[in-house]
Amino acid sequence: MIPLCSACIAGFENLTVWADLLDRINVFPVADGDTGCNLRISLAPMRDCGTDMGGSVKRLSESACGNSGNIAAAFFQEFLDHEGEGLGEQAQRGRDRAWQAIADPSPGTMLGVFDALCLLLAGQDGELDFLLIREGLQKAVLATASQLPELQEAGVVDSGALGMFLFFDGFFQKLTGQKMDTSPLLELFGDTLQLKTSFKPRATGEYCVEARLTTEGSKTDLSRRIASLGDSAVVIPGNSGLKIHLHTRNPEQLRKDLSSLGEVVDWSDEAMDPMILTGENRNFPKNCVRIMSDAAGSIPLDLARKHGIVLLDSYILTRDKAVPESLFSAELLYSLMREGIRVSTAQASSHERHLHYQAATEQYGKVLYLSTGSAFTGNYSTAMAWKETNDPENHLEVIDTGAASGRLAVIAILSARLAEQGAPVAEVISFAEELSRKAEEYVFLHELKYLVAGGRVTKTKAFFGDLLHMKPVISPVFEGVRKVGVVRNREAQLEFGIEKVGSADSDGAGLLVLLQYSDNKEWLFECVEPGIRRTVPEAEILMVPLSLTSGVHMGPGTWSIAFSS
Repeated sequence: MIPLCSACIAGFENLTVWADLLDRINVFPVADGDTGCNLRISLAPMRDCGTDMGGSVKRLSESACGNSGNIAAAFFQEFLDHEGEGLGEQAQRGRDRAWQAIADPSPGTMLGVFDALCLLLAGQDGELDFLLIREGLQKAVLATASQLPELQEAGVVDSGALGMFLFFDGFFQKLTGQKMDTSPLLELFGDTLQLKTSFKPRATGEYCVEARLTTEGSKTDLSRRIASLGDSAVVIPGNSGLKIHLHTRNPEQLRKDLSSLGEVVDWSDEAMDPMILTGENRNFPKNCVRIMSDAAGSIPLDLARKHGIVLLDSYILTRDKAVPESLFSAELLYSLMREGIRVSTAQASSHERHLHYQAATEQYGKVLYLSTGSAFTGNYSTAMAWKETNDPENHLEVIDTGAASGRLAVIAILSARLAEQGAPVAEVISFAEELSRKAEEYVFLHELKYLVAGGRVTKTKAFFGDLLHMKPVISPVFEGVRKVGVVRNREAQLEFGIEKVGSADSDGAGLLVLLQYSDNKEWLFECVEPGIRRTVPEAEILMVPLSLTSGVHMGPGTWSIAFSS
């Protein structure tokens, strides 16, 4: 692998482990708390640049989303085009492309980091000095806190600028090979990584629009016209047209206006809600242990944030793309699977996971990692290997829960709630270990062919099972996946689930029930939830998407029920 590719992967991994922090301080241009998410999605093609640099550069434009993601993609499309030029020239071309892509560029954003990078690279002859670059980029990020009124009001640095610092911090340390102990992120930026308690995010009533416009007209003239149609415009020229990012109050009118300029071939619009000051933005008790778990458990991002749970992502792979599991569209996943398009999963690299452990312990001091069971992944052994050489003070506690999907989610949610109450670390650990033994889950499959594709059952068994309309019921346990029953239809699945929940508790008092859907949310809402509610009327029932890792292996039509008290 060429050094530039290795450096890009290192940069992306360093950025992604701090994505939650970037979301927490994202107040410009809109306080919608998604800069970290958008950068993870937009720059995910870098994860595969070691095998196809040209393809990765092309996919940056296709993957780009959000204000920060589109600006970063504009920069890196030039920065990574390294034929015949040095790094300084590549950075300058990237900087120019990023500035040109923005209709109304502002100081105090990632643009300032690109400017600083160009100056730093131009001032270095011969071997690059990693620490000099790091110090220069740190100053550029710190300067943003006083350059925009929104950042001054919130008391933070710009989220996008910090994201680029994180990327280049990993990038240049890998590229230069200058491995060394450096000041932690929290020490470098101090209180500028924490929103002021007086800060109140405001709603804008706007929608974030991502679109592609194919046109044969002058791209420069069109870019100016498009920029006048909305706010926070980012327009990136491509071979066949323009990649467009805009904020608007009237997406329908915007689409009509764009259609008059060319053919709109891709379109998405999403309401921009102000960031919700819960979870990571609340005042947790001092010395409260933080829960870390795997996104392969059915823990949606909003629920994780509510309880301060740190999620470690796997990746969903399809159509030459790798997207973090917690940010992949469930609707898209099951649509692709029904079309017969190959979808698979991949673990984050050991290096990325090690960075996660380090970042979490730096931020929270004491972290309890509730790992997916060793029968399903190597996550537990990866964490223990890191602890052996990097955690002499035992900041990271690790439990092999033996669980996956909803059972893991139930263990993590209930443990996080106890931790939020300020319970001692030892008590939370003991509670989580007990939950690992007693929490139950039953997964109801619709078809067996997806398990066949993953090598879980033989083709012959799948053929006769589907032919006879036999639908297995399985349960993830310490030893792996165990078949616990067979039913013939959805009604029988529901009866099975109601019986299991009913035997766990007489009325459900103190019981948490997690109902997980794939592409069948409406059926669970209309039939399953009322049936469970009648059986355990006092239980807390949460409906969440089935872990997409589980969805890939089990397919559309799958649903699951997990519970414990």
